Amino acid sequence: MDNICHTLVGAALGETGLKRRTRLGNATLMIAANLPDLDVLVYATSTPAVVFRRGWTHGVLAQVTLPLLLTLVMVAWARWRPAPRDEPPVSLGWLVAFSYLGVYSHVFLDFLNNYGVRLLMPLERRWFYGDTLFIIDPWLWGLLGAGVWRARRLLTPRPARIAVAIACVYIGLMLGGARAAHQVVTDTWTRTTGAPPAALMVGPRPVSPFTRDVILDAGDRYVTGTFSWISRSVTFADEVPKIEGDPLVQQARRNPAIASFLVWSRFPAWTVVRGADTSEVSVSDLRFRPLRAIPGSSRFEVAVTVANR
Repeated sequence: MDNICHTLVGAALGETGLKRRTRLGNATLMIAANLPDLDVLVYATSTPAVVFRRGWTHGVLAQVTLPLLLTLVMVAWARWRPAPRDEPPVSLGWLVAFSYLGVYSHVFLDFLNNYGVRLLMPLERRWFYGDTLFIIDPWLWGLLGAGVWRARRLLTPRPARIAVAIACVYIGLMLGGARAAHQVVTDTWTRTTGAPPAALMVGPRPVSPFTRDVILDAGDRYVTGTFSWISRSVTFADEVPKIEGDPLVQQARRNPAIASFLVWSRFPAWTVVRGADTSEVSVSDLRFRPLRAIPGSSRFEVAVTVANR
């Protein structure tokens, strides 16, 4: 999820009354809810972001160590800055608990996207996909934001508790709906073709919780479509040929930029523009192909020039 959502989760948890358990409770929850995104620092290096993001800082090792490190930082800060008289004392146990709660909320919400997260890093590099919520979910923004605002305005934790409860129900319904939609699309495709898809994503769309994007690996091609809960039906629309056997594609795969992109890519789609002596080979991921035209989204496509042989 985006960092606005992560921050609102931490703030809403604090406003439920948790922030009163210890000094720096609210700050710890909000920082911890964003902490795994320390990996954004990779953008300041020459390392391709998709190789590193949602890996080391989101995996099992970080899930154990980051909360403990944050606790040490918060305790040091509390000792350096004396507490105002109206604040509760520092509770080491609550700071540890809040640090773990915030970090695990972050990892869980990131898992719910179709971008993916490597939950087992560094033990295993496999990606996990929840295909449940779009990376930016305005419904969670509005719900959690309203809960935090009302709780602070009325000086009572009740609005935040209601907002967190509704958010949990919403996420649960979306998670169950994602699994059910995946099964419906699988059954529909299998009945039509006689064989299950090699891979399948029934992913979320922004704003609309009742419509989902379908990407299906049919072996020699990808098939895209739409699933609708309103009509409880799936419509298969376009086909994208898989040209991975093309010699120019095979040559491009050895390029470090392409190889790095493929670490992250789930449904790599290739385009070859042939020239007289050289050709341009580009690869994008069907999950985010519509975003290629948006400024600043170049990380969703990589192009290289290869020599014709």
